[in-house]
Amino acid sequence: MRLRCLPATRRFHGSGHAIAVAVCFAFGALSCASQGPATRAAPIVDRTSPRPPERSVAQAARAAPERPPAEASSRAPVPADIAPLPPPRVPDVVTAPLDAPNDTASPADVPLSPPAGARSGLPAPATTDLAALILPLDIPAYGRAADAVRAGFMAAAEAAGAKDRSVVIGHAADGMLAAFEEARKRGVRVVVGPLLRDDLKTLAIADPDIPWTIALNRLDDDTPMPAAVFTFPLAVESDARVIARRALAEGVRSIDIVTGTSPLTARMAAAFTAEWVAGAGAPPATLRFEASSDTLTSLRRSLVRAVPDAVVLALDGSDAALAKPFIGALPAYASGLLFERPDAAVVRDLNDVRIVEVPWLVTPGAPEVAGFPRPDFNSAALERLYALGIDAFRASQAFGDAPPERFTLDGATGRITLEGRQFMREGRFGVYRDGRLVPLDDAPR
Repeated sequence: MRLRCLPATRRFHGSGHAIAVAVCFAFGALSCASQGPATRAAPIVDRTSPRPPERSVAQAARAAPERPPAEASSRAPVPADIAPLPPPRVPDVVTAPLDAPNDTASPADVPLSPPAGARSGLPAPATTDLAALILPLDIPAYGRAADAVRAGFMAAAEAAGAKDRSVVIGHAADGMLAAFEEARKRGVRVVVGPLLRDDLKTLAIADPDIPWTIALNRLDDDTPMPAAVFTFPLAVESDARVIARRALAEGVRSIDIVTGTSPLTARMAAAFTAEWVAGAGAPPATLRFEASSDTLTSLRRSLVRAVPDAVVLALDGSDAALAKPFIGALPAYASGLLFERPDAAVVRDLNDVRIVEVPWLVTPGAPEVAGFPRPDFNSAALERLYALGIDAFRASQAFGDAPPERFTLDGATGRITLEGRQFMREGRFGVYRDGRLVPLDDAPR
């Protein structure tokens, strides 16, 4: 087989790339924890270990993922006039006392009872029906990401006829706690925020008296969360778990992970490995990616000598396009959260790669997302944050004097369910075919 050796310095330039760099920098605080590289040189893999018994798709697949944040210095506006919308689908919600029934097991990392070390007091009953959105709108590095969330949240509020019951509280650096205090004084029913991981850590350590809260991030350490805090992260780990379950359901028994050295790609690789092994898959090999001819040749040689059933590309879009020709015809999976909007040349290299993406991008015409306005961000990352704002508003409507015990929503970011104190998200699979990202299950072969 003849290898296609591509230049080691292939990268993207122009406004689109500047947007990608800016938003990825923001995501570093939105969702990245510090980790060392979880990679090694591409190995020669012995695949003689016994394979687990075959499983059917019905046995292996979990709940199916559902159908559904521009280079400008100003914030993305929410359209002033919104066309009449069809009645929104009411999420499947049950509001009940905080403690779970005795026969309900809660995940260890998201207990229903207040975490050890947290204040035992729960929020007092709200004095208004307000929902407050707290965002770092006045921090330049995160202003555009925060504004995308704000736009989505307010679009959903407008669609639900609740714009007059929704308030946005922006803050600058070190102003997050003051924003929460303002929300508490206003007697709000529920707060959505903070957005940044560091702000969530500050909130957890301070443990103030706050209303019911939906944080748009999560912590990776053991810091106890305040009893009032639920989490709704747009996290790459969710995509990794969905990929593992789908690959097992499709009969994949041996799989390699091609990963870079960034904390985000390392997190994806670790989450995939954990879910894959838990599903009775043999431990995957991890192959190191670098944009050099020697490394790419070594990658190809390893895949030829020990051929897996499939490959996971824990890489951003440009690196995935660079690696794809070297994996040949093997089925390849990736997370859309690592991708910016690719140009036409990159899309051709990504042909047949299966992507877990938010329904807002992969099924824009689906009923659950079709009624909302679609601002032109010219950035897939900002569009995802806009979709997060939509779903965060819809989740906030399930909170009254008590939080929901159960919650299910086919939303703009995926199928959302509540497990303990975390809103879990399953994106939808798409595939690149003929220069377009289309739903996988609808794509012609």
